[in-house]
Amino acid sequence: MAYRALAIKTFHDIRASYWFVPTCLALVSVVLAQVTLWIDAHPDWVGAVLPDSMIHTQIDGARTTLSVIAQSVIGVAGVMFSITMVAVSFASGNFGPRLIGNFMRDRGNQWSLGILIATFVYALIILRAVQSKFGAEEAFVPQLSLVAAMGLAFLSVMVMIYFVHHIPETINVSNIAARLGRELCHDLAATARQVAVPDHPRDPPRGRAVTLDRVGYIQRMELDDMASTAAEHGLEIDLLVLPGDFVHRDRAVAMVEGEPDEEVLAAFCQTFALGPAKTEDQNVLFLAEQLVEMIARALSPGVNDPHTAINCLNWLTAALAEAGASGNAFGIAPRERVHVRGLTYHDLLEVTFGEAWHYVVDDPLARAAFADCLDRLTRGASPAVAGTVEEFRRALG
Repeated sequence: MAYRALAIKTFHDIRASYWFVPTCLALVSVVLAQVTLWIDAHPDWVGAVLPDSMIHTQIDGARTTLSVIAQSVIGVAGVMFSITMVAVSFASGNFGPRLIGNFMRDRGNQWSLGILIATFVYALIILRAVQSKFGAEEAFVPQLSLVAAMGLAFLSVMVMIYFVHHIPETINVSNIAARLGRELCHDLAATARQVAVPDHPRDPPRGRAVTLDRVGYIQRMELDDMASTAAEHGLEIDLLVLPGDFVHRDRAVAMVEGEPDEEVLAAFCQTFALGPAKTEDQNVLFLAEQLVEMIARALSPGVNDPHTAINCLNWLTAALAEAGASGNAFGIAPRERVHVRGLTYHDLLEVTFGEAWHYVVDDPLARAAFADCLDRLTRGASPAVAGTVEEFRRALG
């Protein structure tokens, strides 16, 4: 399907936004308000739903209650949003700007802001519906809607308590490393496969070089759509890039062998989705790079926190141990007629421990933990994995 890569990328961008969940909840609150007001317009129904003690609120009391709810929750929402921005700024400054996406995708923050905003919208709509007696018009106090507004207010209080607890947990460095480590373990295990020879494009790639008319990092590639196009038009495609690579007008993303026309090439180019930064989608190395960045910042002269670096090394070890037990090729898998270079276990070592070595080599505690992590990777590992780790250790000197 054309533009599928762009559609999926857009979905992930929306998921990482702070506006989508609050907007959806605000719209739900509008619908809920119309439903409860419709029920309130039928007094017999209200009496069947609520006890007598809850259906005698007067006009002034209803307006005061709804006004207090609306003013309070929007004020708290503003404070919570400010706290969230401070937490994001703190995390990006101390642990690396590439970790911002993890905080933006945090469902706890999104739902907390959304529930408070939805309560504010609901209270405003119900407040407008409260009507004093005027001429021939009867006074109207939406009793069920008022009870629902109070229920949302109590829910907002619970959300505020949860948020106060959630934010310190979110910026705890151990929790950040653990979250990244678990996701890395999961992604490596999910993309691992056992192959007889490493995946790679045909050597040398043949055909017509294809470039994109866009600039940015590859955030997603739809290989299934590429394979369908290749099978339909008798093409062989050698991909020269992977998700996370930066491309521009002069960098070829693929070599296409066959006789594709311009329409086919245009459809092929739409299987790539680009963006301004790397993402975790289809890119298992990005999670590893974030852990390495945390190691670099922890061991910088201004921080000098070897224990955080050791914690990150332990999670990298757990992820590589999981990878070594799951397969010998990782990342996106090739398709029929679509050839792509897979990641080997040695590639994972280079991106994780290879890059971390430059930061831990001058710290005695971190260097000792680094050596212990490599030892643990060889214990109980397959001969191929143990041999790769020993070869990597010798290369480090």
